[in-house]
Amino acid sequence: MVPLNEPLRSQPTATGMAAVGRLALRFGIGAGLVCGLWLLFLHFTGNEPFSPKQIMGLLVVPFAAAGSQWLLRREVAPARPGIGRSLAVGGSTVVLAALLAAGSTLGLASALGDKALAYSRAELIEITRVQQKLRPKEKRNAQFEKEELAQAAAISTADLARATFTWTLLLGMLGALPAGIFLRK
Repeated sequence: MVPLNEPLRSQPTATGMAAVGRLALRFGIGAGLVCGLWLLFLHFTGNEPFSPKQIMGLLVVPFAAAGSQWLLRREVAPARPGIGRSLAVGGSTVVLAALLAAGSTLGLASALGDKALAYSRAELIEITRVQQKLRPKEKRNAQFEKEELAQAAAISTADLARATFTWTLLLGMLGALPAGIFLRK
C-alpha cells in the first residue's frame, strides 16, 4: 500500500532488446509446443500426423508472432518499439517455433518408426496420384510424374522435419512481416 503523502511512481518500462528476447522465447516456445501437441493429437485420434492436416497446427505460428509484436508494443510504451525490434521479436518467435515444430516432427517420426513412415509414404503417393489425374492432359509429362512418385516413395523422417520447418517458417513470416510493420507504432 502506498502512503497517502507520497506520489505514485510509474513502473519502469522494459528495455527494448530485453523485452524482444523474453517475448520471443515465451511466444516461440509456446507456439512450437502447440505445433508438437497438435501432432500428438493427430496421432492419438487416429489421424495421420504427417499429412496435410499438420498445417492446421502450424497456423498458430503467425498469430504467436503477431501476439509477441503486439505485447512488445505494450511493454515498451510510451516509447515505440520501432520496425527493427518489432520485426526482430516476430522473426525470432517464428524461428523458435519452426525449430520446435521440426524437432517435434522428427521426434515423433522417429518414435513411431518405419511402419508409420511407410503409411505416410503410401498416403503421399495416393495424394500425388490424385493430383496427377486432376492435371490437364496437355500439361502432363510422364517423366515428371514418374519423378514425383519416386520422390513421394523415398520420403524420410529428415524430409518430414525439413518440410515442417519450411512450412512453419513461411507461414510464420507471412504473418510476422505485415504485423511487424503495422505494429511498430
